[in-house]
Amino acid sequence: MHLEILRDEYDQARRYTQSLYADLPEADVQWRPGPKSSGIGWHLGHQAAVNHFLLRNLGAAEARVNPQFAALFDASTPEEQRGHLPALSALVAYREEVAHRTYAHMHTLLAGTRPAAQQAMYAMGPLLVSLINHEYQHDCWVREVRALLGRDMPDRVFSRRVRQMDGYWVLPWGELPPIF
Repeated sequence: MHLEILRDEYDQARRYTQSLYADLPEADVQWRPGPKSSGIGWHLGHQAAVNHFLLRNLGAAEARVNPQFAALFDASTPEEQRGHLPALSALVAYREEVAHRTYAHMHTLLAGTRPAAQQAMYAMGPLLVSLINHEYQHDCWVREVRALLGRDMPDRVFSRRVRQMDGYWVLPWGELPPIF
């Protein structure tokens, strides 16, 4: 698959996630239905934490963007131990920094300036599809919280390549063009 196509799909998935909280006041983003539930803000931080975890462990060997966020937004941390969420502005800044690093690594691959760039491109393709699908995956949980808050979902801004499977929106790997 062309990395440029995946970059565009990553952009689209991130824009969709942004639409899920852009119309909400911060209190709604922070709100948790109960101690065994996660607020919309947790999902936003979790998406970024997983993105950076995969990027830095599978493709970029770099330090964590925010070690406290990495622990808070780890899905293995039980809901009741996830603590108080940071301000929406901090969550957005965290998401932007992780995306910036993801774009930087894509750029080195596209420019061919990274050692073993061809091998890394094969690893980065499935990694990006996973990151894209993870962005869309949280639509289900954010939808539940928005419904509890009495908030309608925003218009869908999906890519034409996204399909629904088992109730989740996904970018099907098998329907994408080859990398080379």
